[in-house]
Amino acid sequence: MDYEAVRSGLQGAIPFNTHVGLEFLEVEDGRAVVRLPDADHLKNHVGSQHAGALFAVAEAASGGAFVGAFAERMGEIRPLAKSAEISYLKLANGSIDATATLSADKTGLIERLDRDGRIEFPVEVSMADGDGTPVAEMTVHWHVRKNR
Repeated sequence: MDYEAVRSGLQGAIPFNTHVGLEFLEVEDGRAVVRLPDADHLKNHVGSQHAGALFAVAEAASGGAFVGAFAERMGEIRPLAKSAEISYLKLANGSIDATATLSADKTGLIERLDRDGRIEFPVEVSMADGDGTPVAEMTVHWHVRKNR
């Protein structure tokens, strides 16, 4: 699989992500890293990254990890984020990297998808500042079904 092509394809694929300025740094099989830039329009009333911007970068990273895992099947399926939980650990200053990992067994997920026509699974995301200090964590629950 050409994950560089997958990463390139994700960059700019979602208009909202482009609007926020998210940068897909890495996409692999079940893992992705996305950067939230340090920009004034993304800050909150205390000058740190806005909670909504942190949510956006984590959701994008979870999608990147999902696409990396299911790249060969993307034409056959329709993924949607079903729900998410986020925990803000400390003020997020500077650019923030969100690293997402699919922890479920991919082979098992694909077998269930082929058998049942739909699957649900979580993707875990950790967010850190430029020094590597954790600033937030998020779990995104994905719902995927086969196209009809």
